[in-house]
Amino acid sequence: MDNILRQKLLDWYRRNARALPWRADVSPYNVWLSEIMLQQTRVETVIGYYARFLEALPDVQSLADAPEETCLKLWEGLGYYSRVRNMQKAARIVTSKFGGRLPETKKELLRLPGIGDYTASAIASIAFAEPAVALDGNLLRVFARMTAYEQDARSNEAKELARAFFSPLMNGNAPGDGAERMSETQNGQAFNLPGSVNQALMDLGATVCLANAAPVCELCPWRDDCEARRQGKTEQFPIKTEKKPRPVENRTVLVILRGENIALRRRPRKGLLAGLNELPNTAGILDEAGAVRFAKELGFSPLRVKRLPPAKHVFTHREWHMAGYEIRADELSPFPADCACDEGLRSSVFLADKKEIRERFAVPSAFSAFLSLYL
Repeated sequence: MDNILRQKLLDWYRRNARALPWRADVSPYNVWLSEIMLQQTRVETVIGYYARFLEALPDVQSLADAPEETCLKLWEGLGYYSRVRNMQKAARIVTSKFGGRLPETKKELLRLPGIGDYTASAIASIAFAEPAVALDGNLLRVFARMTAYEQDARSNEAKELARAFFSPLMNGNAPGDGAERMSETQNGQAFNLPGSVNQALMDLGATVCLANAAPVCELCPWRDDCEARRQGKTEQFPIKTEKKPRPVENRTVLVILRGENIALRRRPRKGLLAGLNELPNTAGILDEAGAVRFAKELGFSPLRVKRLPPAKHVFTHREWHMAGYEIRADELSPFPADCACDEGLRSSVFLADKKEIRERFAVPSAFSAFLSLYL
């Protein structure tokens, strides 16, 4: 049965594989970069970032040697910036301990910063043909429907059962069944058995066995083998327990303009958006008088204040509902202004011109609704 399922899947994949840039060149660095970028991020968004990042930092050595600010700027807008910081940490380990070559096994890859079970399995299977199941939400959803799994599909038990379900598909050696360890690139896709099975399953989940929508069963190579379809219950799977709603935080954001410059503030090295540049902001929704006071606390001498349209940003585990103010600051006053305010609050604030913000300083997309009005 495993051979039949594998053959159906790979035949479907060869006809329907998504043409993605990282599939044409499955060198380990390229696979690593794409898999890290694809964590928590849509494929359509990643494509442009992937090309720009590779152009600027084409290999492990260049990533290891790059200034952190360069890495963050290349990542700007993708979110989850710890991903690229961990990539750079890992790149420096790879250059110092492995001669600039990524380890070739899942076990060794797991020792690098920022590489967990899924990413290690994806790199090991796609770049090195190790038969490791890259278990993500797509594969769990396919498993839950194929078996009509009646428990929470995100549980540890479900993950172990899904891994056992897919593992036999990673091995095979029947001539002509697509089970070669390595084979030539076909239709722009580099094929090896474990890597191709993982990528085929990812595509199956992303384009046919859909999340948050009815699966397109008539296009599925496994439609005749699917237990949920046999029961007429495809839309009831996978089963998930209800998540708690995200907490909402109210914040006030200031766009402080001093001549042609905009005030930015460096966030602390730990916590949300760690170490990134932001527009100065504070907890709560301030009125205009409160916004002026806050600007003074940061060391500025406000001349004019204007309310900006409100904005919202959704993080994985929280939401920001934001009020915004444009503050025109006095160019003739010293910066920071000589005021009795908290030195720690002011010390991380600096002025940057618009060109620097566009080209050098990474500012999280949480502030783009306000910053985009001025760039």
